[in-house]
Amino acid sequence: MENPKNKLSYISVPSPIIHQVPSSSLQGLLLSPKKSSRPRSRFLAAARNTGFLVFLCLFAFVGMLKLSVQLDPLVPLAPIPCATPRPEAPPLFSSTAGDSQPATPPSGGGDGGGEEFWEQPDGMGYRPCLDFSKGYRRATEGIKRDRNKYLVVGVSGGLNQQRNQIVDAVVIARILGAALVVPVLQVNIVWGDESEFGDIFDLEHFKRVLANDVRVVSSLPTTHLTRRPVEQLPTPPRVSDRWIRSKYLKRLTREGVLVLRGFDSRLSKDLPSDLQKLRCKVPSLSLSLTYESSLTCVFLYSQVAFDALRFSAPVRELGNRLAMRMRSRGPYIALHLRMEKDVWVRTGCFPGLSPEYDDVISRERESRPELLTGKTKMRHQERKAAGLCPLTIVEVTRLLKALGAPRRANIFWAGGEPFGGGAALLPLVGEFPYLYNKYNLSSPGELDPFANRSSILAAVDFIIAEKSDVFMPSHGGNMGRILKGHRAFAGHKKFITPNKRQMVPHFLNASLPEAEFIQIIRELHNASLGQPELRTDKVGKDVTAYPIPECMCNTTAPMP
Repeated sequence: MENPKNKLSYISVPSPIIHQVPSSSLQGLLLSPKKSSRPRSRFLAAARNTGFLVFLCLFAFVGMLKLSVQLDPLVPLAPIPCATPRPEAPPLFSSTAGDSQPATPPSGGGDGGGEEFWEQPDGMGYRPCLDFSKGYRRATEGIKRDRNKYLVVGVSGGLNQQRNQIVDAVVIARILGAALVVPVLQVNIVWGDESEFGDIFDLEHFKRVLANDVRVVSSLPTTHLTRRPVEQLPTPPRVSDRWIRSKYLKRLTREGVLVLRGFDSRLSKDLPSDLQKLRCKVPSLSLSLTYESSLTCVFLYSQVAFDALRFSAPVRELGNRLAMRMRSRGPYIALHLRMEKDVWVRTGCFPGLSPEYDDVISRERESRPELLTGKTKMRHQERKAAGLCPLTIVEVTRLLKALGAPRRANIFWAGGEPFGGGAALLPLVGEFPYLYNKYNLSSPGELDPFANRSSILAAVDFIIAEKSDVFMPSHGGNMGRILKGHRAFAGHKKFITPNKRQMVPHFLNASLPEAEFIQIIRELHNASLGQPELRTDKVGKDVTAYPIPECMCNTTAPMP
C-alpha cells in the first residue's frame, strides 16, 4: 500500500526554495516513490513464455477465421472497423453514479437514420509524416550520451492541462539537451487526486518512444542530488527555443539540474520544424489504419504510431471496455459538456437554467474575484456576443438537431457534474433520449478503484470520446484541442467546432423560422466539421491541434 505522506512530500516543496532543502529531503522530492508490487496472474506469467504466446496467437487466428466463415453474410458490417453489431441494451440516463432513469429502447438500429450526419469529412489523403532532419538526428547521439544535465518538472491542473505541460517539458528538455526526469504530478487542489505519472500514463512506453529524442529517467541520479538547481526565472508568455537556451543552458551545463514549475502554455506554439514534430510525437496522437475486414482489425489494432504519452494499461483497458459497450449500440456522438459550476464562474457566463441559478453564479463570482481574468470582466452579454461563453444545454441540443443528428442517436457525454445536476441535461434528453456517461456504461463497482482519481476518470472519458464517430465540445479547452489533433491524425474523423460567435444572433432570434435556422446553422458549419486545416492560417495555434503542414503531409491534394 502506498504511503500518502511520502507522496505528498514528493510534490509539495516549491521549486524556488528547492536549493534550501537538505540533501535527504531533496532526495525525497525528486526520487519517484516506489510503488508496492502488485500480484500478477498466472496467465500473465505464462504469457512471458514465447512458445505460449505463439500458440495463443495461432489459436486466436484459427478461432477468428472459423467465426468469420460461419457469420451470416446478410448481417451488415458495423460502420466502424472492429465494431460488431449486438442486441442493444436499454440506455440509462445518468449524470452521476446511482442517478439514472431508463429510456425506451429504439426499435431497429441505434442511429435511426440520419446517414448524412454520420458522414466523415474528406481527409484529402493527409497522413502523419514525422521525418526529422539529419541535423536533428545527428544531435540525438550527443543528447543520449550526456549525463550532466537534468530537467525536473512539476505539472499541475487537470489531466489535459498536465498533458500539455508534459509535452512542453519534453520539448524544453530537447532544446537544452537535458535528460528529463519523469514529471511529478502535483496534487490537484480541487479534486485532491494523488495519482502519479505511472498511474495514468505508460511510463516504459513513454521512455521507449522518445528514446531517439530525449533521454527519460525515472529519478535524479545520486550524483546530482546535492547540486544547487538552476533558479527558475519568471517565464513570459510564448517564449522561443532561443529564449530557453539563452536563459538556462549555460547555468544548467554548470549546475546540472533545472527545476521548472508553473510553465503552463508559456512555450511558443511557433517553433522550428523539428521541435514541432516532436510536439506531435508526444501527446498520444494515433495513426488510424485502413481495415479491410474485422478479422484484420484484430491483428492491426495495436500498430499505432506517435503515441509516446499513451495511458497506462489499466486505464486503457477500462476506457476501451466502456467504449466497446458504447460501440455495441451503433455509431455514437461524444460531447464534452463544459457545464460545471466553476466553468460558469470562471468564464463570466450564465448556464441559462433559471434566474435563481444565475444569482448563485453571480454571488460566487463576486466572492471569488481571483478566479476572474481580464476578459471575464466583460459583461455577460458582451462575452456571449463575442462567442466566449460555453454553449448552454439548450444551444447544444438545437445545434445537434440543426446539423441533422437523428433523434435516436447514441450520445456519450464527458465532463464533470453539470451545475444544476442531472436536471440541467433534461433539454438534451428530451430530444436525444439515448444519453450515456461512464457511470451508466459501467457495471456496479467497476469504477470503484478510481473513485478518488479524477485524472484517471477524465482519461476514461477521453478514450471513449476519441473512439466516437462524431465529437463536439460545448466550449474550447485542452481536451477539445488535443482531440482535434487526434482525430486529424486518425484520418480527419468528424469534429464539430461550434461557430459560437456567428450562431448567437440566430439563437436569440425567436421569430426565425426553424427551417431557415437549420439552413443558416448548416451553412455556418460547412467548413467546421473536421476537414484539414492549415496551421499556417492560424498563427499561434498549437500544432498538436492543427498538425498540417508540420506533422501531416500530402504532396498531391491541394488545400481548399
